[in-house]
Amino acid sequence: MARTVKDKRLDTRTARQSLKAQREPHWKNIDRGFHIGYRKHKDGGGSWIARVRSEEGKYQFCQLGKADDIQDADGMAVLDFSQAQAKGRQWFEESKKSELGIGNAKLTVNDILDDYLEYLRMHGKSAERAKYSIEAYLRPEFGHLLVTKLTSKKISDWHRGLAQEKPRQRSKHGEISNNEDAKKQSDYARKRKSSANRILTILKAALNRAYQEGKVASDDAWRRVKPFRNVENAKIRFLMPNEVQRLVNACDPDFRKMVLAGYFTACRYGELTKLHVSDFNPENGTLFIADSKNGKPRHVTLTDEGRRFFEKAVVGKCGGELIFTREDGEQWGRSHQTRRLKEACERARISPAISFHILRHTHASLLAQNGTPLPVIAHQLGHADTRICEKHYAHLTPNYVADTIRANFPVMGVLEDENIVSIVNVKKR
Repeated sequence: MARTVKDKRLDTRTARQSLKAQREPHWKNIDRGFHIGYRKHKDGGGSWIARVRSEEGKYQFCQLGKADDIQDADGMAVLDFSQAQAKGRQWFEESKKSELGIGNAKLTVNDILDDYLEYLRMHGKSAERAKYSIEAYLRPEFGHLLVTKLTSKKISDWHRGLAQEKPRQRSKHGEISNNEDAKKQSDYARKRKSSANRILTILKAALNRAYQEGKVASDDAWRRVKPFRNVENAKIRFLMPNEVQRLVNACDPDFRKMVLAGYFTACRYGELTKLHVSDFNPENGTLFIADSKNGKPRHVTLTDEGRRFFEKAVVGKCGGELIFTREDGEQWGRSHQTRRLKEACERARISPAISFHILRHTHASLLAQNGTPLPVIAHQLGHADTRICEKHYAHLTPNYVADTIRANFPVMGVLEDENIVSIVNVKKR
């Protein structure tokens, strides 16, 4: 066991109080090319950091934890000087193994991604969604790299590049096709940054899992990379009832059932394609969603109109049969809705065309507009809490602030009365 190095400046919390608060840590040499540093913060506390010098002369850094300046050391999140040395030596040894190519040092990003996908599958989470981003964006860029060779700069440069890359569209297997018209879309830059953030989140989740399992000595490389800010504030789009009616009338007969089901239930397209007759309970007026995005089953409550729709949809079918199928009797595929919905929107004069997910937003938005409490909406959507609902739908709910402003703001009388009204259902001549 390596001996503990002493330093009168760092040994005790009393000694560290006299040190200057600064960004550059107060370093102590522990071994050849290996240092432990104490960074004192302006609030009075401090933290431990380790650094190791590679053969190329470059430094790698590892955040070790908080110093025991305010809290007592627990050997995990809060460390005294000797505990910081022990944790730093562990990382130092892993760094040396990395240069020699032995042990966990041989772990590649591909290994980490494989383990993460297996974890998602085992816990019933959305593995398929993550798999697409992993295969399309993460493996080609980082898969071959040793995890120990990842740097903040490599990840940051890749993250910025993603935001500048045109979005991909469906293509033949093995080919990459970009949407050349994407820049014409409104809010293009924000959407690309938002997409880059989602892919970065998957990479960080996989790496953090490996770090928590002790397979990686430090999370410093990716922890330093921050997502783009203020790019998730897009206005949530939803349809009004008259628009839903136009859309339904514009759909092909077999696809019309899918659109109505999405409107009545707020279920995702993939959830609807897997519904069996036995999942519908006509007595209670509910649907059982066995395979949800978060891996947890849920029950969806139907209105009287929704119940009648499903009663009609299951007529003549057995419990094990799918409720919704295409005209040829086959199951709806993952992307079968895209072209059909686009064409229906054109016929219904809904512009720009919506995605199927907008029906989910429509269901929730109409509930919010009619005063439904957000916890009830969250339960209907299958959310664990109300945070998402508060973000997207809270502004639609009747509230004290809006009612008070409208009741107390004076009428100026500057607008002339006119007999012009909005026509919401304009028919083609």
